[in-house]
Amino acid sequence: MAFLLLRAHPPPAPAPAPSPYLRSMALRFISHSCHLSTCAPRPSLFSSPPPPPPPPRIGLRLKDVPCCLGNVVSPRAFMSATEAYGADQIQVLEGLEAVRKRPGMYIGDTGFRGLHHLVYEILDNAVDEVQAGYASKVEVILLADNSVSITDNGRGIPTEMHPVTKKSTLETVLTVLHAGGKFGGSSSGYSVSGGLHGVGLSVVNALSEALEVTIWRDGMEYQQKYSHGKPVTTLSCHVLPVEYKERQGTRIRFLPDKQVFKTLDQLDYHTIAGRIRELAFLNPNLMITLRQEDTNPEKVQHNEYFYVGGLIEYVKWLNTDKKPLHEVVGFRKEVDGITINVALQWCSDAYSDTMLGYANSIRTADGGTHIDGLKASLTRTLNNLGKKSKLIKDKDITLSEFEGQTKTRLGNPEVRRVVDQSLQEYLTEYLELHPDVLDSILSKSLNALKAALAAKRARELVRQKSVLRSSSLPGKLADCSSTNPEESGNSSTEG
Repeated sequence: MAFLLLRAHPPPAPAPAPSPYLRSMALRFISHSCHLSTCAPRPSLFSSPPPPPPPPRIGLRLKDVPCCLGNVVSPRAFMSATEAYGADQIQVLEGLEAVRKRPGMYIGDTGFRGLHHLVYEILDNAVDEVQAGYASKVEVILLADNSVSITDNGRGIPTEMHPVTKKSTLETVLTVLHAGGKFGGSSSGYSVSGGLHGVGLSVVNALSEALEVTIWRDGMEYQQKYSHGKPVTTLSCHVLPVEYKERQGTRIRFLPDKQVFKTLDQLDYHTIAGRIRELAFLNPNLMITLRQEDTNPEKVQHNEYFYVGGLIEYVKWLNTDKKPLHEVVGFRKEVDGITINVALQWCSDAYSDTMLGYANSIRTADGGTHIDGLKASLTRTLNNLGKKSKLIKDKDITLSEFEGQTKTRLGNPEVRRVVDQSLQEYLTEYLELHPDVLDSILSKSLNALKAALAAKRARELVRQKSVLRSSSLPGKLADCSSTNPEESGNSSTEG
């Protein structure tokens, strides 16, 4: 809003003072003119400017008009400083430039979570070799210089010339986005994998100040170094000694870039150990070693993770501090190319469900079709068996199906049907053979249902009470507002 300051010169000769009536009329005229000029609509950016207003009709001379009108911004001032917008303004980021320009798009953020995501990307590649049946050991080392080394005994990344990029296959997967062997089909190197897009290793390379890859394959050792996503040495190789001729696998050692990650010392041993423990439970044939090196010998840590029991052992570990109602129920089945692995246990002192879902060892934090199938099958099976065994006597009582919000989730629709049918078949057979377990589960479920209904009624009563207190009812219908017994009383009417 702009203000126009008006100042009137005094007349050359003294004049008699105007009457009060003329003075009030002049003030009303001036205020009315200012109001109209202030409330006028602003010109549109897409229409031609309106014609200038007519000159003022009041008999006053203008002097010293303030310069604040010069600060009014014209519509063109909101446009870019460079008026031209053409092909020169369209940028094309080649290679791994896009990753370094917008790292959050690939790893989430450049803080604590993104820093650990780099470790998980390389670790998941090693686990993919395990799930494919070509590896059994993975070693993770957190070195004293804040670099990370991850080694597996899988097949090793191929090193021969790639027919499309005309570079070594190793350099291709390290420097080209969406280059990998996990896209499925007859030409894919993996039938099961956590990786899908072929960007993990190249993203880690782009966001690393230094990266060194070593490959043992076909009796040879290959090595190459990179910096900020670009090779700094050529691919070198030499023949392995006779005693190491059978060695195979891949080792990736990388140092996160200080220009991207401001605090490299945030790599947390226990955070990485939690993910490694999870992977060891999900892959019973995998042994993972985690070691943290430090200049201070007291800070050196070392652990090995190997769980033959798989998911059943995982559920036991999760319920270590609880009171289980029965032994862990678990099974593994393959239907239509989909492998299902389920483990369940109810606990007497647990009042909320803990349901963890995974797809190819990757946690589906917000569920998916596999979790939907599990919940639907549990609900239907327990209801059917409960009514069949007369433990659920009231026909109006039905154990409710679980509800959950789903965002990041498994989206394969065929998985729900497979999980639903497989779990119903197994759970029905198991619970019919173990009626004591069925009794315990149904008793626990019915008590939880009664508690939920009681809590719901209590919430509704509180809401109803609040409504009555906030409304103005006639005297006989209003709630008692006195705490003095002599002024209050109860009355009952029959009829």
